[in-house]
Amino acid sequence: MSQDLCDMPATELAAAIRAKRVSAVEVTDAVLARIDRVNPVVKAFVTVEDALIVQRLREAGAIILGKTNTPELGAGGNTKNALFGATRNPWRLSHTCGGSSGGAAVALATGMGPLAQGSDTGGSLRTPASFCGVIGFRTSPGVVPVYPTPLAWDTYSVAGPMARTVGDTALMLAAVAGPDDRAPISIPVNPAEWPEAARTPNVRGWRVAWSADLGITPVEPEVARVAEEAARTFLDLGCALEEDHPDFTGVREVILPPRAARMASVHAGLLPTWRDQMFPPLVWNIEQGLTLTATEWGKAEMARTALWHRVRTFFERYDLLLTPTVAVLPFPIEWDYPPEIHGHRVDSYIDWFLLTYAITVTGLPAISVPAGWTADGLPVGLQIVGRRRGEAAVLRAAAALEAARPWAARRPPLA
Repeated sequence: MSQDLCDMPATELAAAIRAKRVSAVEVTDAVLARIDRVNPVVKAFVTVEDALIVQRLREAGAIILGKTNTPELGAGGNTKNALFGATRNPWRLSHTCGGSSGGAAVALATGMGPLAQGSDTGGSLRTPASFCGVIGFRTSPGVVPVYPTPLAWDTYSVAGPMARTVGDTALMLAAVAGPDDRAPISIPVNPAEWPEAARTPNVRGWRVAWSADLGITPVEPEVARVAEEAARTFLDLGCALEEDHPDFTGVREVILPPRAARMASVHAGLLPTWRDQMFPPLVWNIEQGLTLTATEWGKAEMARTALWHRVRTFFERYDLLLTPTVAVLPFPIEWDYPPEIHGHRVDSYIDWFLLTYAITVTGLPAISVPAGWTADGLPVGLQIVGRRRGEAAVLRAAAALEAARPWAARRPPLA
C-alpha cells in the first residue's frame, strides 16, 4: 500500500484523503519511508526554510517534507555542491540529474513526493525535469510571486511547480499563483482555468511549430529524434504542425550581460573570502558582471526588445512552439557541463541550455514534459512554449500529449 501511495498523483491522493480511504498520516508515513530508503543514494533532500510559495502550499493543505538539493548558489545545470554533495540521476546514477532544481526532479521521479517546487532563470525547472522524466513549468514572470528575493523586479528568475502529471502541475500552480504586494511584478490570475485546462486536453485545429534547435545550438541526434517523435503526436491530435521558429539571432548576446549583472549584484560580496572555494564558472560569471559597462547592458536590453517583437510576430501565426528541452542527454556527474554537443565545443557553462534560456528572455510560458526515453533508458524532454501569458493553453497542450503518450507510470529502477 505504501508503494502505491508514493506513486499516486496529488489529485488522486487529495480525493482519497477527502473520501477517507486513506489518511494524511498514512501518506506522510509512506513518503517519509520512501525518502529514508532512496535519499541516501540520490541525496535529493536537504534542509528547509519557508518562502512565499511554500507558505501558500501550506495554506492550501500541502504537507511540506523538506528542502531539496541545488547546485552551489543555484548556478549551473549539475546539482552538486560542497555542502550536500551530488544529486544523482535515478535513471543512471553515474550521471547528472540536471539543475538547478535537480533535487526536486529526483524526488519526484523516485516517488519521494507527488509535488515539488523549483525556480528557473535559464532553465532550472525545465532542464532537470527533462533529465529525470518529470514535468517542470516555467510560467510567465509575475504569475507566481517570488519572495524573499534581493531582486524583486527581476523578470528572468521565476518560481514554479514540478510534478509527474499535468493535472498535478495545474493543481499546484493554482495554489501558489496570484498577486502579493511583497512581489511587485506579481499579477492577477484566474487559478481555476489551469486545472480545467488539464482536464480538457483538446487541441484540435491548433497551429504548432516544431524546431529541433531554434537555429542557435547543435543538438544531439538522439535528443532530436525522441523529441520530434513526441512533437509529431500533435498531428494525430488534429493540429497543423510545421517546422519553423522565430529568429533568435544574437540571443546569446541578450542572455550574457543581464546574467552577469545579476550574478555580480547578488554574489560579488563572496569573492574576497570564498573565491578559491567557489564553483569556477560562477566566479567567471560574477567577474563578467563586475566589468560590465552600462553600454553593454543597454545594448543587450535593446536587442531583447527587438527579439521580443520578432517572437511576438511569430506567435501571430502559431499557437505553440515545440523544441527539445535540452540539447544533450544527461551527462557524467563529474562534468560541470558537457564539453561538446555533437562535435561542437561548448564555450561556457551556459551554452548547453540555450534552448530553454532563449525562451526565458521572451517571458513566454514554457513547460518541459517527458517526450520519451532513449533506447538505453535515459529521459528526453519536450519543451512546449505558449503565447504571452498563455499558461492555460500550455497546460492543455501538455495534457493532450500526456493522454496520447502516458508517462507517469514509468519509474526508474531505484524507485
